[in-house]
Amino acid sequence: MSSTGEVPEAVSERDLPLGVYPAASQFSRAVFETPVDAVVLSLLPDIATGLVRHKQKGFLFYAADFNSWAAEDRGWLKSDFTPTGFLDLETSMANLEAIVDEIRKHNDVPILVYNVSPVIPGERIHCYQGLDETFANRIRRFNLGLVRLSERTGISIVDVDTLMACHGADTMKLDAFHLTPQAYRLVAEEVVRILDDLGVLENLHEGRPL
Repeated sequence: MSSTGEVPEAVSERDLPLGVYPAASQFSRAVFETPVDAVVLSLLPDIATGLVRHKQKGFLFYAADFNSWAAEDRGWLKSDFTPTGFLDLETSMANLEAIVDEIRKHNDVPILVYNVSPVIPGERIHCYQGLDETFANRIRRFNLGLVRLSERTGISIVDVDTLMACHGADTMKLDAFHLTPQAYRLVAEEVVRILDDLGVLENLHEGRPL
């Protein structure tokens, strides 16, 4: 991928409060190069997260929690970066396919990708005439795109959509994207089931650490 693993100087020279998305992890190549037994990715960031692009250097960056930044840093963000907006489906799937290819250059391991439940608690739309695309329909399009990607590449889908549908999304979701503790447990159990089906857990069954 385009990242070299180094944090661009324009970002590293600032002490930005990026929460759970520190700059070192944003520009890391660990997902490609670290020896692992499986890789688990998510479709959610492509659906719901917008990035910014540096006007001079061209690199992409996630300005997490920017509302909590110092005024000087917020000014820097506004002057030196351009918002990219949400990814379109075609770009998202092309990026994911490139990520899958890059992972497989280094690790021949199962790759799992979470899809997203399109149920949004409290949303009850019965007529879409005149509406822009809703998040629910955006999620449905991306989920279908992920199915097509699975057909082409052989990745496994952690079907959060079906899990929530089977167990009642209204009681399993807190909002459009966040699940209840019970729902997260169901998703984790599904990941374990898929990994077991793919043979990743055989070492554990034989008493050897992964």
